[in-house]
Amino acid sequence: MFGAPKTKDLTPGQVKAALDAHDILLIDVREPAEFAAERIAGARNVPLSTFNPAALPDAGGKTIVLQYAGGKRSAMAVDQCRRAGRAIETHLAGGLTAWKAAGLPTVAG
Repeated sequence: MFGAPKTKDLTPGQVKAALDAHDILLIDVREPAEFAAERIAGARNVPLSTFNPAALPDAGGKTIVLQYAGGKRSAMAVDQCRRAGRAIETHLAGGLTAWKAAGLPTVAG
């Protein structure tokens, strides 16, 4: 009841299903070189180093889900969104590492 609201954690399977259903906009907050080397298909890159919640792309009515390599920094980006008054509270728990551990595909290069 008190304190900051909890970040909503999605599993890799939940993110995959939501991407397949076109229900989410996945925002990868890793740096451009990391994103270029390997990413989840359909993700958009908005680097954490220049992250501005007000400048996030229009999701067209979809839920924005944030993602990083391991999940910790995407949770930090969720906190930045909260402080900026943006209703973005969801991230991929475990990030790209969890995605790959679940055997889900990535795009390289």
